[in-house]
Amino acid sequence: MKRLHIDFVSDVVCPWCAVGLASLERALENLAGEIEAEIEVRPFELNPDMAPEGEAIDEHLQRKYGGAPEQFAAVRRTLAERGAAVGFAFGERTRIWNTFDAHRLLHWAGIEGRALELKRALLAAYHGEGRNPSDPEVLAQVAAGVGLNEARAREILESGEFADAVRAEEQRWLGLGIRSVPGVVVNERHLISGGQPPEVFEQALREIAAEG
Repeated sequence: MKRLHIDFVSDVVCPWCAVGLASLERALENLAGEIEAEIEVRPFELNPDMAPEGEAIDEHLQRKYGGAPEQFAAVRRTLAERGAAVGFAFGERTRIWNTFDAHRLLHWAGIEGRALELKRALLAAYHGEGRNPSDPEVLAQVAAGVGLNEARAREILESGEFADAVRAEEQRWLGLGIRSVPGVVVNERHLISGGQPPEVFEQALREIAAEG
């Protein structure tokens, strides 16, 4: 069996990251017996300068990308369809938030061996339930929900712990050329960009595994 290392570079508020992670995991399920992969979650902030109060999603998209509300609605319908195809349910989301504290918590979860579980839960909390991933109360509750120590999570959130480590990691991936997410980096050499369907991930992972 071939073994691969996958760095999943993403942001909690990125909807295509939610689709991409679910799709990647579906692909790996389909490749069971052929390929075994370790997934490590890596930080990327889509909006590092976002104000604490966040911003209405449509206003944010209009300011950042241009376009009309009907275009945003069409993209949301596409996301809902793509998500449903890989088992991820999108709900109502009206605001977008800063995610630096979420990334600090994910860094700690990685040390505890629970980063992937926390990533899944944070994606579901925001994209599925519309919860605020910059709210310390939400973050602590989600962390506890995947078996992490809630008191320790609150301690981290009340401090600046792991801030330097997260910033360094973010700069590392920017320095390696990651400018949009999700970025799926396999064996530190191969980049698969975007929230691809499972069959695209399957083909790419098979080709990479075949290289040795």
